Amino acid sequence: MIGYYVHHVGAGHLNRARAVAERSRVTVTGLSSLAEPADWPGPWVRLDRDDLAETPADVTAGGLLHWVPLEDTGLRHRMSAISAWIAAERPRLVVSDVSVEVALLARLHGVPVISVVLPGDRGDPAHRAGFAVSSGLVAAWPRRAVGMVRGLTSADQRRLQHLGGLSRLPVAGIRPAAGSARTVLVLSGRGGGHPSRDEVAAAAADAPEWRWRVLGGSGQWSDDPSGALAAADVVVLQAGQNAVADVAASRRPAVVVAAERPFGEQVATASVLEGDSWPCRVLPTFPSSGWPALLDEVAALDGSTWSAWCDGDAADRFAGYLESFVLAPAGRS
Repeated sequence: MIGYYVHHVGAGHLNRARAVAERSRVTVTGLSSLAEPADWPGPWVRLDRDDLAETPADVTAGGLLHWVPLEDTGLRHRMSAISAWIAAERPRLVVSDVSVEVALLARLHGVPVISVVLPGDRGDPAHRAGFAVSSGLVAAWPRRAVGMVRGLTSADQRRLQHLGGLSRLPVAGIRPAAGSARTVLVLSGRGGGHPSRDEVAAAAADAPEWRWRVLGGSGQWSDDPSGALAAADVVVLQAGQNAVADVAASRRPAVVVAAERPFGEQVATASVLEGDSWPCRVLPTFPSSGWPALLDEVAALDGSTWSAWCDGDAADRFAGYLESFVLAPAGRS
């Protein structure tokens, strides 16, 4: 039995967990305040939210942790639920994607932990504590993408497993964009910071010869954007891990605009994308003009070079890595 803690902000953590659970030969139990996905293959433990108080107090415990608001009923209930599940099910492993507090809680129960490392500056005391107690660390980007994360110790850098971009979308079978009118897909996530309706309308007015479609954000949400991605000549997206992996899996050239996130997560990803020969252009903000030339330039990029970011096997590598810990003797590091 493997427990997989899924953070509730955005869709990337859940999609990563779904992809791994689908491929795992070991039963994976989801632990999250999110509702159980219809396609989840194993048990699911629904946790209370711990971020609903109007005035949360001392949420970082003086800078030692990330989110432990004092006297919060939701926090108390969710931690109790995880402890009760560990006592009842005796998991061989817990994946933290992501919560330092859950990683520490599992390890305090004597359960090995695998922590997912996110981009950005992760050198604060809480991150370092979570990484230090973890039996393994994984990153959902290729080894070639140097500079995605800062603040790791040299020991953590050596044991960090680079899975490559992890997308639930298949790499094979993506058809070339077709049709007389070229299409721009604005792909927004659930984490906020996406372009507004007015910003997209201004961009569309600036490049009226292109057909514009929005998924997420100010447009409709799709749990499977593969069809929209396949039909797009250019994708405009934020620098979230899930969005970049999906675009890479679809082999579509892209315009990337980083959104503000804690620890500079998307800024770090955008900086790496900008500094190498990936088929995208990175912009500091969503522009209101200059789109015709920009889209022409990006559409001419070779989207097939995304294969070095996402080869379609990252979820299998992740599942295999977890299984190696489950089958290994206790105490592996």
